[in-house]
This record gives sequence, C-alpha cells and structure tokens, in this order.
Amino acid sequence: MSTRADTALRLLIVDDRVEDAEALASGLRNAGIAVRPLRPESDDDLGRIIGSQSPDVVIAARNSTVLPFAQVMQRIADSGRDLPVIALVDTLVEADYIDAIQSGARAVALRHAPQQLLACVREAWADRDARRGLRRLEARVRETERRCDALIDSSRDPIAYIHEGMHIRANAAYLEMFGYESFEDVEGISLLDMVAPQHVESFKALLKSLSKGEPPPPRHEIEARDVDGNAFPASMEFATAQYEGEPCLQVVFRRREELDAVLVLELEELRHRDQVTGLLNRPTFLRAIEDAVDDAAQSDGQYGFLMLEPDHHQQLLADIGLDHADDLLAAAAEHLQTLVGDDATVARYAGHTLAILLRGHDYHATSATAERIRAGFADHVFEVGERSSVITVSIGGVQVGEKIANVAQVLARATTALESASGTGGNRCEVFDPSAVDRVEEERIQAWVARLRGALDSDGFVLHYQPVINLQGDNAAVYDVLLRLDGGDGELIAPGTFLQIAEDNGMLGEIDRHVAARAIAAIGQRLRAGHPTTLLVKVSQASLDGDAFADFVGEQLAEHQVPGEYLVLQLPEAKVFTHLKATQAFAARIARFDGRFALEQFGVGLDSFQLLSHLQPHLLKLDRSFTDDLPNNSENQARIGEIARRARQVGIRTIAEFVQDAASMSILFGADIDYVQGNFLAAASPGMQYDFE
Repeated sequence: MSTRADTALRLLIVDDRVEDAEALASGLRNAGIAVRPLRPESDDDLGRIIGSQSPDVVIAARNSTVLPFAQVMQRIADSGRDLPVIALVDTLVEADYIDAIQSGARAVALRHAPQQLLACVREAWADRDARRGLRRLEARVRETERRCDALIDSSRDPIAYIHEGMHIRANAAYLEMFGYESFEDVEGISLLDMVAPQHVESFKALLKSLSKGEPPPPRHEIEARDVDGNAFPASMEFATAQYEGEPCLQVVFRRREELDAVLVLELEELRHRDQVTGLLNRPTFLRAIEDAVDDAAQSDGQYGFLMLEPDHHQQLLADIGLDHADDLLAAAAEHLQTLVGDDATVARYAGHTLAILLRGHDYHATSATAERIRAGFADHVFEVGERSSVITVSIGGVQVGEKIANVAQVLARATTALESASGTGGNRCEVFDPSAVDRVEEERIQAWVARLRGALDSDGFVLHYQPVINLQGDNAAVYDVLLRLDGGDGELIAPGTFLQIAEDNGMLGEIDRHVAARAIAAIGQRLRAGHPTTLLVKVSQASLDGDAFADFVGEQLAEHQVPGEYLVLQLPEAKVFTHLKATQAFAARIARFDGRFALEQFGVGLDSFQLLSHLQPHLLKLDRSFTDDLPNNSENQARIGEIARRARQVGIRTIAEFVQDAASMSILFGADIDYVQGNFLAAASPGMQYDFE
C-alpha cells in the first residue's frame, strides 16, 4: 500500500459541512496518513475533480443533501475510473448498508468510529494500488506472451503446447518435423498420435502422472512417427506452461541420434555442471532458486540460501600463483561438499563465489549450517599445488520464506550479507532472517523509548533558537524554539526521528513540559539580563487534556517571574481541528496568566479560516509548503496574500517559515506578512545572539 511518508492520499470528501470534512481529513493525518483533501461543492465541481484531480479514495456521506449519495455514485460510474467509494453513515442500518454496497461502495464506515474509518480507508487505498499494480502486471504479461510467441515461432526447436492431451499450439519447426503444412492440420490432434504404437501405453502413463502435478522427467525417449507413419527416434522435454490463460504442457521434441544411452546421460549431466568445480553451474542453480522461491510463496516451504567466498582471495592467488586459481576453487568446492548434507544443492555462483541451497531449513538450521561450514574451512589445511594453506571463508545468507519469496530479494539480501561478513574482517557468517524484522523493530522502538526516558531524566534534550524577524519595523527579539536530541559524539537528532515513537508510547506530554520549563527559564534569564525575548514553543495535542499542562506553565512562569506575554505556545492546525473544544479550554486557561498561543502549519485545510470563528490565536504560522519555490509558484503567492489579508482583518499576525531566498522575502513583504524565519535569514543555534536592531 502506498502509505509511506512521502506519498499523499488524494482524498475526495463529499459532505455537506466543511467542518465535518476537515475533521475526517484531520483524523487521517493524526493516524499518520498524509492527506490532500478535495471537497466538491457542486455536481460540476465533482465531475471536474474526478476528471482532472485523479483522487485515490472517495468518502461520501450517505445523508449529503448538496450532493446526494446516488448522484455521486452515478457520476463516478459515468467517469469509467477505478475509484473506490466509502459510504459514510452516522448509524449502521442494515438497509442502508445493503443499498450502499449494491450501489458500488467498497465499504461502509461510521462517522464517529475513527479507527473503523481509518481501516476502511487503508484497505480501499491498498486495494486500489493492488488493482493498479495488477493491471500493470497483466499488461507486461501480455507483452511478454507476445514476445515469447514470436520467439517460439522463430525457434529451431520443435515446440508444441498440449492441453488435455490435444495440440493447441505448435511452431513451424514442430510442423516440419512431423510433416504438417499448417497448424490447422495438427490442431486438436492428440499427442499420442505422434508416438509409435509400441510406446503408447507407457506414454499414457507419463501423461497421467503429469496431469496429477508430478514433476516431469528431464528427458523422455521414445520413437515418434510423422504424418506418413514413418518412425524416428526422438527425445521429449516437458514444462508446465500457460497459453492464452489456459494451463497446459509445453513439449519440446528433438530427433535423437543413435548414441550410447550412457553417453547421452553423461552429456546431459555435463550441460548442468561447472567444468572447474564439478558443481552445478549458475543457470541450473538459479532455476533451483526459482523453484525454491515458488515453493516458499505457494506452499510455505522453508529454504536457506548461503553464498560463500574465500577471504583475502587476491592475496591467496598471489601466494599460490595465478596458474593455481582453478585448483584453489576446486579444492574449496570439494571440501564444501563434505561439510553439507544430501539436502543441500551446491553450485558455483560466480567467479570465486560458491552457493548453497538448503531444503527444509529454518533460520536456526541455516545459521547452524553456515557456522559449521565456516568452522570446517577454518580448521582445514588445503593442499593447492606445492603449497598448503588454511583458507577461511566469509558466508552471507538469507532465509527464503513467505516474507522474502522473491528471487531478486533473495540474491540481494544474501549478497549484502556476504559483503558485510567479508568487509568486517572475514571468517564470519551473516544470515538475514526476514521473520526477525518485526522483532528487530520492536527492539528498536524499546531502545528509543529508553533513550528518550534517559534524555528526560538527564537533560539529554537540546534547544535551538531560530530568529523570527519582523518585516513591519518591530525590532523586538522573537525566537522559535526547536527541539533536538543529543545523540552523543556531537550528533544532534531532529524530532521527526523520535516524536512518533514518543507519541505512541505516551511520552509527548512529558516532553512538552520539559521543553516549556526550559524555555520559560531561558526567557527569565534574558529578562534579568535586560534582553526581553519572546519564545515560540511547540506543544502537542497531549498537552490539551485537562488542566495539568496549563497549570504547570503557570507555575513555571511564576517561579521564573516571566510575564505570560513572552511565551507563545504553538499548536498544529490539523490537531486543533480534531481537538477544538480542548483547544478552546486550553486557550482560556493560559489566558489567565496572559499566555499566548499560535496556530502553525496553517492554511492547508479545506477551510482553515473556519477555525478562526471558534478561536482567536495571536499568531498564524503558514505551512512550510507555501514558501517552497515561492517565486515560481503564483498559486502559493496568491494564497499567502489572501491569508495575510484575512488575518490582518481580524487582528492576527502572520509568520512565514522556511524562507529560502531574497525573492521570496520581497514577495512576503509585498503580501504584508508580519514575520519571517528560515536559514536564508538566520539558522537555528544553541544561543540567542541575533541582532534584531
């Protein structure tokens, strides 16, 4: 599913009230989904959005009167687009549910059950992506089939496709071998008709076993007969296939020269072997990997895959001589075969890299085998030419299973593990276990929780201050407080790395109090030094619950003798929309000691100014997206001007952050923005040394 952080969900919301639509979008944002909401206000607007904006998911209120649900479904059906619709209801009524599903809705969600709505959105989005991916794959398969068909036609090998014993496809070489002029002459003829009478019964038994799913023999030798009844010795090779969507059997016929049967088998074996080591060659081994991957994906089979290289190979060659390079590899291959069991398939993968496929091995068995091979090499003295030497090896591997049933991933993971083992000194094993990823992630999160707890207990957080500069002539000192985590060794970690973990583990409230207390203390120090300073401090929605945080701020202001007007607490617009009553109560509580609050990330909602009919913030900080490439974005220029104008009408000041160049500064000044900040003006730093004069 495309819910990664850099992908936004284009969400079309059909709802009568913009506040309700914004609440839906905000709820999804709170759940970690980047949302680009769209809300049509008329049927024409709906048609335009569907046709040009390409939404991913539609949430349509069943009780909408502006755009009735049936009208929305008809408009989507008429568009011909694959657009999943979630019907939104206030209460679940069986008749409404059935009607919505029969109308084409993918799901029905309750407005006041945010987790159920979230699950519906995720599922609808994932299904849409899956269907798109399937259509792309189908197109590729069709193209591949066309190319394969062309290759079959041009092949010199006689090839036919057999379904239920009958010919459904044959190439020109096949027709020529049996004396037919066109495929129409052989279409529908049984494959048994191509077999000499004395082989019919045994061939019937073979076809019966193949129809049961039993593996075909590498080669089946018979006497074939052509259209005139002439017999000739032939060999047949089989493979399961599909033709025009039908499962079938691919048969390759070859005329068989009257060679000694033992010699034929020896030649066949040599075709699959590497001449230096006697192991399987790469093409044959890759087919074995493909079979293992298919079995893991379809039947939950377990396989271990290991890649092995002698350590310090170039130095070894320098010691024994380049003319003994093949002897070295052959000796390593011979010893490797003594260290693995009969359930292992061993091959020369590439150059001096050997590979092992282990059947029926779970992760622990694969790791144990890798360690046994490593130790077996380290303890063995190799005789190569006139020299004897200990050869250690590096081993990288991967556990092939349902979570990594992909040939490219298997090879890439094993190669990475091999490079890691070799790069850290050699004589080591590294085996990647996909099923351990979840455990590793849990351990990572717990390590972060412990790290954050340590930072709270031992003052491990660092505050940086970025100047916020007034464009209208006011030279009072104002800084935005930015949180960092001391990572040790001089490394500072940005909050985007750890705040989600803090939120998931209930630590945001503590972090808010920690930052607020330090910011108030810093304001107090500046006041006593004769440098009155206003600090903008970000707080989370966790601090909106109850009176605790507001009371704590009041106590800290009193303790450090700081007037509340010097502290501005910032709340994201999206969080405020979904915690409106709590924000109103919070604003009232901090107003008792003259504390201020600001809305940040402002302007990206469906109707951001709707909030201002319920709240009166002291500052609006525009979302950073508005200043991205501002000189070349006329739409953002117009939007900034509109926000500044409307804010000024109701007596609210505005801040534009992430200002990147002088041209942007000029545009913001012309739009009557009050404050600006960004690295172009002054970067954040641990101190407050900016000269505002």
